[in-house]
Amino acid sequence: MSDLPARVHLHEEGPREGFQIEPGPIASADKVAFIEALATTGLRHIQCVSFVNPQRVPGMADAESVARAIRRRDGVRYTGLWLNLRGMQRAMETPLDIAGAVGLSASEQFSIRNQGQDTAGSLQEQRRLLAFCVEHGVPVDSAIVMTAFGCNIEGAIPPARVVERVSQLFGLLDEFGLQVPVLRLADTVGWANPNAVASVIGAVRERWPQQRLGLHLHDTRGTGLANALMGLQLGVDTFDSACAGLGGCPFAGHAGAAGNICTEDLASMCEEMGVATGLDLDAMVECAHLAERIVGHQLPGKLMRGGTLTRFRR
Repeated sequence: MSDLPARVHLHEEGPREGFQIEPGPIASADKVAFIEALATTGLRHIQCVSFVNPQRVPGMADAESVARAIRRRDGVRYTGLWLNLRGMQRAMETPLDIAGAVGLSASEQFSIRNQGQDTAGSLQEQRRLLAFCVEHGVPVDSAIVMTAFGCNIEGAIPPARVVERVSQLFGLLDEFGLQVPVLRLADTVGWANPNAVASVIGAVRERWPQQRLGLHLHDTRGTGLANALMGLQLGVDTFDSACAGLGGCPFAGHAGAAGNICTEDLASMCEEMGVATGLDLDAMVECAHLAERIVGHQLPGKLMRGGTLTRFRR
């Protein structure tokens, strides 16, 4: 295992992945207030909304209005998620920061359920997206393999399947003369454990040793921080996370489970281990309490209950 990274980048997804799974309607103004509060904490990248079919994800029906209402803060990237070209075109009509990304699911059945396409169809859609990006001068900054550690429909995913999907994505990027600075491996439905994280990262690194890797982790079965620690020990320095542990996948089949790995919990662990995050943990805790007030129920974050160590060190 390599030394821990000196610094990690935390990509906040709470406003998008968190609010999209909530059963009750959330006022657009509350979403905007939460995003603006997060921007004061030291976060440099906030994923605000997703441009998806509102009939399938009604919590994101107001994506455009939320994106247009945010009062932007210098030094913060405000982005959105889309799964197809139409979603990207919607995003480009808003003030959000636009960068292309390509993605495939390691699980064929999850791809069909989540995106309505098998792997072959997804590859064709990603090709259309890349062609559009190249034509319009949109940078492409990441690739992601979803369900990289397991799937509730297909079961465990072998590392060789993840390597196959990465190869397909990189082959697609090669068609357009593109490379991505970050490849993200996603535990989309919460199957990962530290051994699985080590196995998948090892398999990918064996093939592409210089590729920077990121992790998108869920805490569905309580292993989120352990999985993140394994990633840190293997040199991973970029993580997707969600304030207060908001989130979850609407198509994962386990309603009520814990959501994404909690931003402030992960940041606290990193800081205590000497890994810089650039975040104000007390401000993040305030955001976590705000998120809980907005959704109207308890969220699974731990630091928001126990508090930071700041007052004790004083």
